[in-house]
Amino acid sequence: MGFWKNLFTGSDPASAPKATQLEEYSTEVVGQYTSGNARLFFSTEREIDLYELEELCDAVGWSRRPMRKVRKALQFSFLVMTIWEQRSSQRRLVGFARATSDHAFNATIWDVVIHPTYQGKGLGKAMMKQMIKQLRTEDISNITLFADPQVVDFYRGLGFMSDPEGIKGMFWYPD
Repeated sequence: MGFWKNLFTGSDPASAPKATQLEEYSTEVVGQYTSGNARLFFSTEREIDLYELEELCDAVGWSRRPMRKVRKALQFSFLVMTIWEQRSSQRRLVGFARATSDHAFNATIWDVVIHPTYQGKGLGKAMMKQMIKQLRTEDISNITLFADPQVVDFYRGLGFMSDPEGIKGMFWYPD
């Protein structure tokens, strides 16, 4: 946790400005942190280079998905959150998550991914807290997600529960 204490330099993501301009990038910034000559920032801007997103997903071993479907998923998502590393004028996508919603009661978080370089350092936790905060700001009270078995404990640590009322999800897939 010492890495992130230094990185956060006393600023709390909850108290970060809602929107600011970041150099030449027009981006809604919901939190930013510095470490050495690099700056990390959370953004809810939807304009994402799909090839850069694909590289991030490749870095964690996810299977590729058709770009047209990824573009459509982003377009129809209720919330898109990214994390960028910026060094000088270069920026790189290091985290991503999105949520779908009925815009009233429910939201489901999908596609949470953190570049392996940043895994285990608290960045995923910080992003999830930002996602929940943004969804709660929209008065969404029921937040769900689907998790692979190896990350269930991570989400439990953030307050998510498996089947809190004994409800079992059901799925339909084409043959």
